[in-house]
Parts: sequence; structure tokens; C-alpha cells
Amino acid sequence: MKHIRVKLSQEAEEVYRYLNREAPGSKTERMILNSLNQKIGLIKMNHHYGEPIKKRLIPKDYVVKYGVTNLFWVELPNYWRMLYTLTDGESEIEIIAFILDIIDHERYDKKFGYKKK
Repeated sequence: MKHIRVKLSQEAEEVYRYLNREAPGSKTERMILNSLNQKIGLIKMNHHYGEPIKKRLIPKDYVVKYGVTNLFWVELPNYWRMLYTLTDGESEIEIIAFILDIIDHERYDKKFGYKKK
């Protein structure tokens, strides 16, 4: 069985720090942070936990910046989303789940080009 290591992009790390900073005084941020930590644990147990996104729908900026060839999304509270990709680790027995973004629904819709109805 391969070991799953979870890493965060700089953008995801900034959001994670923000949630940690705001969580003690905000029920919403605390709820999102707790769910995020739980989902990271689930990804460590099953790296295909998230919902796959069709290759043709992967945002070009992820492809250019990170060389993404696969993308998964995970639902968080308050319509937030966590987006991650899977890559080979430094050894044959490791997979890296690289969290690209932790975003609210509005930014998610904008990133994927969805229009408001």
C-alpha cells in the first residue's frame, strides 16, 4: 500500500492559515477548518476520496502553473470547495495529494467559468 502525503500550494496554505487564525472567534471559519482537517484525513486514507473533474474542465491556470493532469474537488461547509491533484511522490511507495485551492463557491464558479442564473 502506498503512503499518501498531503501538501498545500501557497494559495491553499494562505487560506489554511486564515482559517486557523479566524476559527477561535468565528463559528463559520471553525466549521470550515474542522471539515477541511477531516477531509484531509479521509484523503490520506483514500486518495480518490474527492469527486473527479473531467480533464477538459480543468482550469488552464492549474495546468500551466502546476502541470495538473487530474483534479478532484471536495465539498466543504458553506459551499466552500477544496481542489486537489494527485502526483507521484519521491519514491515508488508514495503518492502526494497536492491541495491547490480552498475556495468559496463564488470563486469556484468564477474559476470554472460558471455563470450565475
